[in-house]
Parts: sequence; C-alpha cells; structure tokens
Amino acid sequence: MTRIQRMEPVQRVMDDGEQQEAQRLGAAQRRLADAEAKLAELQRYHAEYQQSFSRQATAGSSGMALRDFQVFLARLAEAVKQQEYFVTRATEDVAAQTRDWQQAARRAKGLGLVVERWRVEERVVQERRDQQETDERALRMTRAAVL
Repeated sequence: MTRIQRMEPVQRVMDDGEQQEAQRLGAAQRRLADAEAKLAELQRYHAEYQQSFSRQATAGSSGMALRDFQVFLARLAEAVKQQEYFVTRATEDVAAQTRDWQQAARRAKGLGLVVERWRVEERVVQERRDQQETDERALRMTRAAVL
C-alpha cells in the first residue's frame, strides 16, 4: 500500500470535516439573518406604536389608557433589547464558525497539497522505473543482436 493509498481515508475525513464546518457556518448565517429580520420587525413595531402613542397623547386619551400604552411600549423596547442581544450573539457565532471553517479548509488544502506532491513524486519514480526497464530491454536486445 502506497503513502497515497494510506492517506486517502485521512483526506476524505479532512474533506468531510471541512464540509461539516461549512454546513455549520451556513446554519449560523441563517440564524443571524433570522435574528436580524426579527430585530428589524420589532424595531418597526416599536416605531409604529411610539407614533401611535404620540397621537393618542396629543388627542387627549385617558391617563389609564396612556399608562397601559407606556407599559406596552416598555415591554416592546425590552423585546428589542433582547433581540439586539441575540443578533450580537449570532454575529459572534458566525465569526467563530467562519474561523472554524477556514481552519478546516486550510488543513484539508494542506493535506491535499501533500498528497498531490506525493502523487507527482510517485509518477516521477514510476516513469524512471519504466525508462530504466525500457533501457535495459533495449540493451539486452542490442547485445542479443550482436551475438
């Protein structure tokens, strides 16, 4: 069994590892996009309700209704803060997954380069062997023709 044949399973494992890291990165990017979309939606709701509160306050709504509206706005603002936190965490996760994927890709590429270099070396050795056999055969034939 040649070096290359021994390394092929290792190379497959490294390539699979890179693929898994790429899939994890994709999942992290989807989670980030979802979190950002939800944040944008919450911010839009907050802005709309804030405008609605301002209209009701200037229209002379009851104190009880305004207080309830303020409580609702405070809860919505808290939801926005929590979602901002989730976006921050998702962004950090994408950065970490990107680093993990890049490391796996570098390792897989490095191993691939080593295996390719070994293939070239094996090809050169085989070509030399073939040439030597051809030269020996030609030499034998020349000797046999002379005798």
